[in-house]
Amino acid sequence: MSGFKNPTPTVDAIIAGADGRVVLILRKNEPHGWALPGGFVDAGEELGAACRREAREETGLEVEVVALLGVYSDPGRDPRGHTVSPVFLCRATGGTLAGADDAAEARWFADLTGMRLAFDHARVLADAGFLPTNENA
Repeated sequence: MSGFKNPTPTVDAIIAGADGRVVLILRKNEPHGWALPGGFVDAGEELGAACRREAREETGLEVEVVALLGVYSDPGRDPRGHTVSPVFLCRATGGTLAGADDAAEARWFADLTGMRLAFDHARVLADAGFLPTNENA
């Protein structure tokens, strides 16, 4: 099956608080900007486990996957190459919020209006109800 160029699997986590806030990370690496915690799925790793691992690595939070929001696969969603990403709705179950690994910072946000977000995360957060559907689209 050589010669095929397939999308790379990634995961993203929407870590939502009961108070309506959401966790975003400030990316250390290109593309810079605020984004949902997430990253590449390791070989042999189940998608939910990858989501929990990436959330822990980038935010310091232990999370529980609550539901699948959707799967995002627009070939232009990541300027580094074509990715396919299930986005999971999560809730924090422990840990201490702190940016680490690929995140320079991790923070709870109550209002995302006007924020410039990396990747297609404005669309994802709009789909999840954290932004109006036309915000940053």
